[in-house]
Amino acid sequence: MRWNGNHYDEVMTMAEPIIINEEEKFLRAVLVGLQTNEDDTRFERSLKELAGLCEACSVEAASVLTQRAQHPEHATYIGSGKVQELKQRIYIERADIVIFNCSLSPIQVRNLGRILDTEVIDRTDLILRIFSERARTKEARLQVEYARLDYMMPRLVGMRENLSRQGGASGFMSARGGGETQLELDRRKILNRQAALRRELKEVERVQATQRENRTSSGLYRVGLVGYTNAGKSTLMNRLLSMSACAEAGEDKRVFEEDMLFATLDTTVRKIAVKGRMPFLLSDTVGFIRDLPTALIKAFRSTLSEAAEADLLLEVCDCSDEDYAAQSETTRRTLQEIGAGAIPVIRVMNKVDAAREFFGLPGTVRREEDGSGTVCISARHGDGVEALLDVIEETLDGPKGEHTFLVPYDKGQVAAVLSETTQVLSQEYTEAGTVLRVCCGIKRAVKYAAYEVL
Repeated sequence: MRWNGNHYDEVMTMAEPIIINEEEKFLRAVLVGLQTNEDDTRFERSLKELAGLCEACSVEAASVLTQRAQHPEHATYIGSGKVQELKQRIYIERADIVIFNCSLSPIQVRNLGRILDTEVIDRTDLILRIFSERARTKEARLQVEYARLDYMMPRLVGMRENLSRQGGASGFMSARGGGETQLELDRRKILNRQAALRRELKEVERVQATQRENRTSSGLYRVGLVGYTNAGKSTLMNRLLSMSACAEAGEDKRVFEEDMLFATLDTTVRKIAVKGRMPFLLSDTVGFIRDLPTALIKAFRSTLSEAAEADLLLEVCDCSDEDYAAQSETTRRTLQEIGAGAIPVIRVMNKVDAAREFFGLPGTVRREEDGSGTVCISARHGDGVEALLDVIEETLDGPKGEHTFLVPYDKGQVAAVLSETTQVLSQEYTEAGTVLRVCCGIKRAVKYAAYEVL
C-alpha cells in the first residue's frame, strides 16, 4: 500500500516489497539522534548502528545531527530550535530523507514531515523496509507484509491530513469529509489484507509444524543459531556444512553470508554430520538487534519458534565489537520474549582472531557455574570449531562411551534412529533382533536403556 498524494493505492502484495532506492541509486539521509540518559560511548555506537542499517537499505548517511536533552519533545521529538537546524542541514546536504534513531509517534512523524517538507521515518520503519527488501521465501514475505501493515495502521490519520474533513450540511454523516471517508476505506483494506495474511500464515505454519514433527521423529538433536545481526551465524553454519559429510553439505545448501546487517532473514535447517561425530540438525534464524520492532517479533514468532523448540542454542557473539556485552543482553531479552529463555545456551565468541588478547586463542573453552559454556572461535577461518563441536556433543549427549543394544525386529524405527544418531561400531543380526554396538553419549544410552545389553 503506497501513498500517491491523494489516497492509498491498493494494498501491497508479496511481490511488491517497499523499496527505498527505487531508482537504483543511494538516497542521501540526515540521521538524527537524541541523547537522554545514555553515556556518550553507547550513544555513538547506536548512531553507528543506524548508519549500518542505512547502508543495508542502500541509503547514504550524509550527515548526523544530535541533541542532548532530559526527555523527548512531545510534538517533534527534538526541540524547535533543532528542528530548524535540521531543516537547514537537509538543504545543505541535499538530503532526500530524515531518519530518527528512535521510534517516533504518528503525531511526531506528521509534525516533522510538515515542518521539514521531507520524508521522515524512524528506526522501526527503516528496519521494516530492510526486511521488505530482503525477504525471499513466501513465509518471510507474508510475515514482513503483516508487520508493515500493523505499523502503518495508527499512522493513517497523519497521512490523511491534507484531505477535507468538513461536511456542508447538518447531521452525523454529512459532517464526515472526504478524508475521513477515505481513511475508513484504507483501514478496512488493511484489516482485510491482514485477515488474508493470517489465513495464509496459518497454512504455512501447519506445513512447518509437519516438517518439525518429521525432524523430531528422526531422533536428531536440534541446535539453533541465535545472536545479534551480523555476528557470524551464517558464516558458522557454512563452516559446519563444509565439514559435514552428508548430502546437506552441497554447495547449493550453503546459506547467504555477507558483512551486513540483516543479510539473511529466512530460516534454514541443515543436517550437520561431521565424520566421527554425533549428527544434529542446525537451524539459522533472523538476527536480533536493539529495539527490534515488536510487530516484527510478533510476525516472525513462527519462524523464531525454530529457536524456541531447539534442544540447545548457540549464541553467536561478535567479540571484536566493543558493544558485544550489550548485544548479548539484547539477544537474551529477545529469547525471553519468544519463550526460549530456559533452553541451554553455549556462548560462541566469534571473530576472536581480532580480539584474542581479551578472550584467548581460538578453541579456548570456559565452563560457567550454571552449566553453560563459552567457546572462542573464528568461523571464517575454522579455528576453534572442533572445540565447539566437542562442547555441543558433551552438552547435548553427555560423556561418550560404548554401549550395546538388542533391538527386536518389530522395533525397526528404534534401530534406524540408533544407526542415524550414533557412531555404529558393529552390527549383527540374530534370532532375537539386531545387535548394535555403538559409541554414544550417556543421555542417549539412558533414553534407549530398555534395549541395552549389559
